[in-house]
Amino acid sequence: MDFGALFGSLDNFLSFTMGGLVFGAIYALIALGYTMVYGVLQLINFAHSEVFMYGTFAVAWVFIALHGTGSATWSLGHAIPYLLVALIAAMLLSAGVALLLERLAYRPLINKGAPKLIALISAIGASFALAEAMGLRDRIASWVGLDGKLANYVAPNKARDVFSNPVSIQPHGLFEIGGYKVTDVDLVIVVAALVMMVALDQFVRRTRFGRGIRAVAQDPESAALMGVNSTRVVQLTFLIGGLMAGAAATLYMMKIGSTRQNAGFLLGVKAFTAAVMGGIGNLRGALLGGLILGVMENWGSAVFGSEWKDVVAFILLVLILLVRPSGLLGESLGKARA
Repeated sequence: MDFGALFGSLDNFLSFTMGGLVFGAIYALIALGYTMVYGVLQLINFAHSEVFMYGTFAVAWVFIALHGTGSATWSLGHAIPYLLVALIAAMLLSAGVALLLERLAYRPLINKGAPKLIALISAIGASFALAEAMGLRDRIASWVGLDGKLANYVAPNKARDVFSNPVSIQPHGLFEIGGYKVTDVDLVIVVAALVMMVALDQFVRRTRFGRGIRAVAQDPESAALMGVNSTRVVQLTFLIGGLMAGAAATLYMMKIGSTRQNAGFLLGVKAFTAAVMGGIGNLRGALLGGLILGVMENWGSAVFGSEWKDVVAFILLVLILLVRPSGLLGESLGKARA
């Protein structure tokens, strides 16, 4: 392997780095769901990957409803009105799934004081249930007699195949950094992710609801004595995580354009890796971890080959847990200072 040929030029280095930052921004938004829930409940919400997956389907369904099933290729400018509607739909659906998950899979166990291991098993079971429900959407529609009306959405007998957005977004090059041509789609993804991350960070640090989240994360008993409704705080935490997952799903569909019922699994693992890398429970750490993971993945694929890209994420997860289990920043949500 000639490493010098791969990274011997600044153009190659910047090209792989910029490409990694785009996917890293998506990882960071998904990682927020993991880090928010862990910061408040000290639990890993392994069903969060399916919360993201439902958002990707919402994006495709909106385009089918507004445009139809005919294939088309649009510029980003042409697609913006549809993308805004899709963004709202994806955030609402993902947030609804997240709240349903909290109500059915977590709250009964929390109220009964169940061990955290039981809640973890419940999350894994909910993850499989949500994925299978999407994989059986054609049969579910048939059972309720809506398979005819929803034919474009449930894809009869193809519910487990790749489900593509009928409209492909054609990127338009804006400028070059090294040998990488930054497109309008890339710029929107990175800027949107950064803006949402900053807005959420300020919300948690400076608003009354944010102080409630930090109070419960730091000391639930003392927060309850001070009048903080921990149930509402947990609901708000899942809601925020779901909204961010829906936003990530919209950006993902802009870039990739297709999804399937198990699309969240691998992305969920990578987002979890990003959360652990930055310091799970740390909002700024989720952003840092996501961007680093995206870049390291691209570098790994350049050195070892594209088939090793996913392996890099798992190797990084193991290394971080071995070398610095608390992550790069390591500060918990409950200790975040306003």
